[in-house]
Amino acid sequence: MSGKTKKIFIAAISVVSSLIVSGAIAEGGYGQHPAAKAVIDELVAEGIYKEAELQSLFNQAQKKQSILDAISRPAEKSLEWKKYRKIFVTERSANKGIKFWQKNADALVAASEKYGVPAEVIVSIIGVETRYGRIMGSYRVIDALSTLAFDYPKRSPFFTKELKHFLRLVQEQGQDPLLLKGSYAGAMGFGQFMPSSYRNYAVDFDGDKVADIWKNPTDAIGSVANYFKSHGWQTGKAVVSQASLQDGFNPELANQSLKPKYTIGELKANGFDSVLSLDDNLAASLVKLEGQKGTEYWLGLQNFYVITRYNHSRMYAMSVYQLAQKIKSLKEKSEV
Repeated sequence: MSGKTKKIFIAAISVVSSLIVSGAIAEGGYGQHPAAKAVIDELVAEGIYKEAELQSLFNQAQKKQSILDAISRPAEKSLEWKKYRKIFVTERSANKGIKFWQKNADALVAASEKYGVPAEVIVSIIGVETRYGRIMGSYRVIDALSTLAFDYPKRSPFFTKELKHFLRLVQEQGQDPLLLKGSYAGAMGFGQFMPSSYRNYAVDFDGDKVADIWKNPTDAIGSVANYFKSHGWQTGKAVVSQASLQDGFNPELANQSLKPKYTIGELKANGFDSVLSLDDNLAASLVKLEGQKGTEYWLGLQNFYVITRYNHSRMYAMSVYQLAQKIKSLKEKSEV
């Protein structure tokens, strides 16, 4: 190596070393990121971690571009109802739901009795979320939450909060944060709970003193039911009713709010009658979807709104409802 070449080589090594120390290139690690430092300081101040533990963890947390790509094109925003429905409301999914129901019948009966949520709705949620536990996500949760907390400014506050909840959760449960996997958004287990939901609503439903929704379907069933009940599920009440259109109906009222905004009487006065017999004073939202046969209008009731608390999407709530109905219908037919 000539003297000139050697000098260039040494200079290059110096630059690379400088970048590694500064955190500019470190296998995607977040150890030197200012926002990660803030998270470390907060959790250390709480007394649940030592600084070295969190520093090591964030050094190993990796930025994933595929996560940023995925969150920029969620199915709820890129698909119309007619295509979205075909993904989730299928004969195959309903039949697999029946098998899941049969395998976990005792837990579903217990959850329905305790929380007042129908078994078919619990089963449907788990089916839509993870194909009944078969697809729970392939991203390390620490990578997903760190990427979105530190490299997705649009929702950084939300994911930073979830990242802190995740780090508290793994300490509470004695879990290894580098081993746990979930969705690209950091959702976990059978029911795809975000860390804050896990800490607030997951329950130990089989009495083993651990709320485990990763591997324990009984805990997952109880946790989904508890989440719904905690968010205002009304036992024995309808979820949604298809609307029949009258002359002069006003489409401008549709999709204005996920939360029930009008009374059934007000919607009737604007040309939207209910297929179900509903009290005129009952609160509802007007839902407009583009279905296989054209535009559909639905009256979303309180329980429909509760489903959207799980995922803030009308199409999601409708797919959960319709899959639940399909599962219930096929199960009843199979038992005749």
